[in-house]
Amino acid sequence: MTKTLKIGNITIGGGSRITIQSMTTTDTVDVFSTAEQIHRLEEAGCDIVRASVYNMEAAKAFRKIKEQISVPLVADVHFDHRLAIAAVENGADKLRINPGNITDPGAIRHLVECAKTYGVPIRIGVNGGSLSAEVRRRFGEASAMALVASAMENIRLLEAEHFYEIAVSVKSSDVRTMIEAYRLLRMQCDYPLHLGVTEAGTAEIGVVKNAVGIGTLLLEGIGDTVRVSLTGDPVQEVFAAQNILRSVGLYTVGVEVISCPMCARTKIPLERIVAEVKAATKHIRTPIKAAVMGCVVNGPGEAKDADIGLAGGGGNGEKAVVFRKGEMLASGGIAQMTQLLIREIIKMADT
Repeated sequence: MTKTLKIGNITIGGGSRITIQSMTTTDTVDVFSTAEQIHRLEEAGCDIVRASVYNMEAAKAFRKIKEQISVPLVADVHFDHRLAIAAVENGADKLRINPGNITDPGAIRHLVECAKTYGVPIRIGVNGGSLSAEVRRRFGEASAMALVASAMENIRLLEAEHFYEIAVSVKSSDVRTMIEAYRLLRMQCDYPLHLGVTEAGTAEIGVVKNAVGIGTLLLEGIGDTVRVSLTGDPVQEVFAAQNILRSVGLYTVGVEVISCPMCARTKIPLERIVAEVKAATKHIRTPIKAAVMGCVVNGPGEAKDADIGLAGGGGNGEKAVVFRKGEMLASGGIAQMTQLLIREIIKMADT
């Protein structure tokens, strides 16, 4: 089991629940837009948010942003340790530094002194694309061993300053490399591990890459917090992370809508019904599994483990049945049964 680490009001590691992280895409200096996006992320279920600190103005903006949000805010800093110090002084709850571009021992020492003073943890965020020249010289490529060597060297630098409030990530855009790196790292340290596939691309391929990489490691008991990196709206990262965690049995919040892949027996507008049910129940936090199936073959039979569900009822797609725990509750027109399903889900959440 990994050590516990406190990030603002959130605990990671030590057997705590797997937390979900994301990163803002707004200009950090634009306090209003950044705070607004963080509110959207929090509403979606994000636990920890990171923002880029690319100059001193961005570092100073942290204070005003923090006044408007309730989730922990992480400062993402590259190259200049003074920006990290300024971000901490302005309320950052955690630092993420890339060891490939902050290498001066004196700079690291000053950064650690500041983190100690303010009680702020540091994530050593190693990326395959930004390894130090020395690590690349030794290993020749951004291999799993190179990522882990970089992480361990920087862990030792922090430990030499008697600093132990550490989280670590060893991300790669190559899924196999990422998985191997985290497996190796898990054997060499017990600090909380932040999982992710970096530069994963748009949602079309990025969700798949992250699901394979993050999902594999979580099933092996590796990982304490996750970020699904995607090109686009960061809120989609949160939903993707929730779905990955749900798929491996580590997230039970809200309504899970399962549906069949459709075939010639499907006569009802399945996709439309699924979308309608999801939209009407997205506010619910109670764990409920709802099934929306194309026909009675996949309905009460194959979806009997669902709490409640709807299935096409035959004919020309004009009828549907609603069932609860495999037993039929009612039958009727599609619109009527869809609304009944939604009402029953809401009723279950309220009881």
